Amino acid sequence: MPVRRLPPLRALEAFVRVVRLGSAKAAANELALSPSALSRRVAALEDFTGKRLFTRQHQAMKLTDEGLAFYNVVAPKLEELAEAVEGQIERGQVLRLHLGVPSLFGGQRLFPRLPELRQLHPRLHIDIDTGPHLEARVGDTLDAAIVLSKEPEDTFYKVQLDQNKVYAIVSQQMAKDLGGTPDRDKLSKQTFMIHNDLPESLDAWKKAIGITDLDPAAVDRFDSGQLVLEAAAQGLGIAIMHDDHFRRSHDDRLARLYDIDVESPYRYWFICRPKDLESRPVKIFHSWLVDAKL
Repeated sequence: MPVRRLPPLRALEAFVRVVRLGSAKAAANELALSPSALSRRVAALEDFTGKRLFTRQHQAMKLTDEGLAFYNVVAPKLEELAEAVEGQIERGQVLRLHLGVPSLFGGQRLFPRLPELRQLHPRLHIDIDTGPHLEARVGDTLDAAIVLSKEPEDTFYKVQLDQNKVYAIVSQQMAKDLGGTPDRDKLSKQTFMIHNDLPESLDAWKKAIGITDLDPAAVDRFDSGQLVLEAAAQGLGIAIMHDDHFRRSHDDRLARLYDIDVESPYRYWFICRPKDLESRPVKIFHSWLVDAKL
């Protein structure tokens, strides 16, 4: 059987990266090419296909309708080819992912679902890092991370995982003592407890209850969400956390203080460098995470 003529694979790679990254400059940087070299590769693919895949204005490249149709057909086939080759190379080998995760997210949301991932992909093993400054370490000691942030830097590939409310969480006894409507005098005598990743949540909560100038007795800061909730359960103060943290704790010792909706400035995100999304471990975890809707 005659072998069909194959398209220039490097040109295909350049084309796909421009589309996925939305920028010729970003694609050139990832491929370690000059802008002119990248343009030549795309032009070679256009010559091969006889289609105009991009319009060019100054240094910008905009996908044409023909280019979009070509991408929609070709991209899945390239994924299949990459997986087939990787499968032959990696057969029997462990796939290793270095993942940064806030400890509370890991305990409440990730670990209860990891058996599903292990069953689907038994060769994938995850090194978990719950240390500080996860976003700053992605691309260095971490392949990817789940971070609690207003919004990660634009240099990252990112997927928003949720949208939360801010809750004031207290012990059952403190809820009885402080219940009803917010009272400035009572609240000013309390200790508030916040996580280091949620510094503006207390201000958002104070604004929502109409006491923006509230000056509490103390504000204690924690780097562990589990410890914030435990401190609240022990009656040590008022924890300012997310509604999701409260619901998933399933702790009968805890109660919500005041039925007031407060939009959180923060949300959980999955992040990695765009080029790392091409690696097999990151790709597997990302696809599973999005489908699992943790």
